[in-house]
Amino acid sequence: MNIQSLRQEYHQRLCKEVIRVKKGKKGDYPNFADGDNRSSIEIAWGIVNELGCTPDPATLKEQTIGNIFEDATKDFIEKAFLLLAHLRPGKWHYATDKTSISGFVQYAHLAELDRKALADKTLASVLGVGYIVKPDIVIGRYPVADDEINQKEKVVGDNVSTLTPLRRKNQESMILHASVSCKWTLRSDRSQNARTEALNLIRNRKGKLPHIIAVIAEPLPTRIATLALGTGDLDCVYHFALPELVSAIQKIGNEDQMDMLTIMLEGHRLRDISDLPFDLAA
Repeated sequence: MNIQSLRQEYHQRLCKEVIRVKKGKKGDYPNFADGDNRSSIEIAWGIVNELGCTPDPATLKEQTIGNIFEDATKDFIEKAFLLLAHLRPGKWHYATDKTSISGFVQYAHLAELDRKALADKTLASVLGVGYIVKPDIVIGRYPVADDEINQKEKVVGDNVSTLTPLRRKNQESMILHASVSCKWTLRSDRSQNARTEALNLIRNRKGKLPHIIAVIAEPLPTRIATLALGTGDLDCVYHFALPELVSAIQKIGNEDQMDMLTIMLEGHRLRDISDLPFDLAA
């Protein structure tokens, strides 16, 4: 098993379980395209063809699509990251069950703040709400036992390194390694939700900042740019099929969309799903 085969497996699953054909005023279109936008439809069909998909005409609810996309992306990340265990060893946890960040050591204090805010309306008005994020996918690292730390030689004892959260002797909560937002399509409001979550993760942490990333299937580069451009909140945006997106735009000759895509690629703001496990290992 390698990254390429895992990527193919990921796409085959999405083709089978998620990608569907919808009917619109401008003709049939894949369900990750905007049925009212000709460029979106053309690019999405180009991606479908590049992937070799034969989309099922059966309809799926948006929530179902989102859940399957999250599960498939989580499974790809978990399997691919395991291949890089020699580069980033550790015991890892992967979940798509909308796990609250307050369950991780950097954000554990938020649970107490939330309890106090619920009991005190004045405090709630000061603190506000929505600071306890529940990412689509979380990747956590378990703290390490002293036996593992000292397996080759005596590295730590009782009187040193008594505060680091990586040492299980000090605390037992997982460390949030990455927060992943999954967006099957992008509209301006959806991209802003991802940014809001990212800013909450940045501002409310005590300790190491986790990787903050987004995985998308949106076909229009001009819409991807609403999330990808700029720095300071998300690490990077990852497309579920970036080479296929590039090829689709080249074949239809859409210069405006290609120009925007080039800006994001050369600006290191957009990468392929296959790049993600390596970036998590960095």
